[in-house]
Amino acid sequence: MTTSRKASSSDGVSLAVNEYGDDAAPTIVLIHGFPDTSGVWDELVERLEPRYHVVTYDLRGAGASSTPRGPRGYAIERLAADIGAVIDAVSPDRPVHLVGHDWGSIQGWEAVTTPRLEGRIASFTTTGAPSLDHAGQWVRSRIRRGAVGQLLSQGLRSSYIAFFNTPIVAELGWRRIVRRWPVTMRKVFGLEPRAGHPAATMAQDARHGLQMYRQNMRDRLRNPREGRTDVPVQLIVPTRDPFVSVSLYADLDRLVPNLWRRDVVARHWIQRSHPDLVARFVGEFVDHIEGAPETRSLRRARSSARRRPFADAVVVVTGAGSGIGRATALAFAERGAEVVAADINGDAALRTASLAGLLGARAHGFEVDVSDANAMDRFAKTVQHEIGVPDVVVNNAGIGLAGPFLDTSVEDWERVLDVNLWGVIHGSRLFGAQMVDRGEGGHIVNVASAAAYTPSKALPAYSTSKAAVLMLSECLRAELAGSGIGVSAICPGLINTPITRSTRFVGVDADEQTKRRRAAVAFYERRNFGPERVAAEIVRAVRTNSAVVPVAAEAKIGRALSRAAPSVMRALARVDVTPR
Repeated sequence: MTTSRKASSSDGVSLAVNEYGDDAAPTIVLIHGFPDTSGVWDELVERLEPRYHVVTYDLRGAGASSTPRGPRGYAIERLAADIGAVIDAVSPDRPVHLVGHDWGSIQGWEAVTTPRLEGRIASFTTTGAPSLDHAGQWVRSRIRRGAVGQLLSQGLRSSYIAFFNTPIVAELGWRRIVRRWPVTMRKVFGLEPRAGHPAATMAQDARHGLQMYRQNMRDRLRNPREGRTDVPVQLIVPTRDPFVSVSLYADLDRLVPNLWRRDVVARHWIQRSHPDLVARFVGEFVDHIEGAPETRSLRRARSSARRRPFADAVVVVTGAGSGIGRATALAFAERGAEVVAADINGDAALRTASLAGLLGARAHGFEVDVSDANAMDRFAKTVQHEIGVPDVVVNNAGIGLAGPFLDTSVEDWERVLDVNLWGVIHGSRLFGAQMVDRGEGGHIVNVASAAAYTPSKALPAYSTSKAAVLMLSECLRAELAGSGIGVSAICPGLINTPITRSTRFVGVDADEQTKRRRAAVAFYERRNFGPERVAAEIVRAVRTNSAVVPVAAEAKIGRALSRAAPSVMRALARVDVTPR
């Protein structure tokens, strides 16, 4: 049910208020920005209304609200007082949960960092703009640090403010802007105009709203207050916002001890581009403040310098029963992750999970054949429903195969490609889709090999499978970047792992195969480059979102030669490196 009412400000401005849902449920007040009206929240209202008492209102001078008598009526103190007037009208007996966007966020910050509404606000979710006080402090701190790059970046993003502060010119300019605004929304922000956004009143709303910039920006940025608040704050950061740089939010922990932060690959109007995601964020936060347990997603968003880097992250590792897979699972466990260890040997996977548990991590072991599409589908669904959508997936499972191309049978090719390539495809496809649907980013690590770019007549099948993994990773990285999902290809060199004990040598009898395996094991043991060092590089690749990571000196040299001197690599490929 929708009801409309008027709320009166202390200076006589009449605010147009809309209420949705059951007024006995927790109240969420949505505050829009410039040059919008409350209609910008329609998608969010539709998703929140079934469970909450949702309130929207038009800012003074916008939409159906009245206009103050003079420019000083747009002072930030007046705008914050309007929030109080709306709260008194819609929820006189209980505190409310504020959600602000753009100038709605600026007003919300004012409301929670000043004593005038103390006890009336249960939580604050902010996106699209910082506090004016925090922005002013940020500018001062960057000047002191000499952070010229950050200052220039934000200065370019904020250059429109100088235009807005130019009387007459800005008003005339907005006439042209309004005419082209639907096209701008579509081309620049990827949003289709719809009824209510942009509003039919946009021309006059923008003209009035310019006073918010003129009456507030200069004084507050030059003379910022402390801006501290103990109100729980959820910060949603659209990382591709053309108006606000991510660095502008860097120092909030010091002033907002109860801070949750969520970064989303999105542009400015995130409530329209990602309404399901924002509605879920708001719902989880409101429910937690109202007494519900903190979700895993919220725990990850909790800001604290003392947290381990992967605390509360879910990390899936295939081929985790030994070697690089086990070392990787334990490396993430040491850093606070909940580990899902998968291996074709179920007992080995459970052993890895047990070792991770000794490090204090929650861990699970699964038996799964990565080459089996149906088994991987069941595995991915089980992880999603019983543990959660993974934050990191390491597609590590692989097998070795050596010997001449002409001695490699069709069955040999099918087996090595099924595990080394299709296993990576299954893991990337199934878990990548979950990450995209969740909308909170993630990372996929595909363990390739230095053999991916180091040709050898001794490893045609193995090298081909790993070269395909490398190219798949590069393609995935390009495709998934827009969803905030990183993809890394790890290319280890000669690593001492159990794969050498199981590598098949085609074209030889059983005795010769045993002899070559023993020689290979001895050679790798003498090389003595352990899987733990590869695991450390995998963790680093996730943290830095590195694209291709050669591991060990021979892998790095091979990568450099493959790019700078491919003819040298072709010559080396003819050398007989079969262990004897």
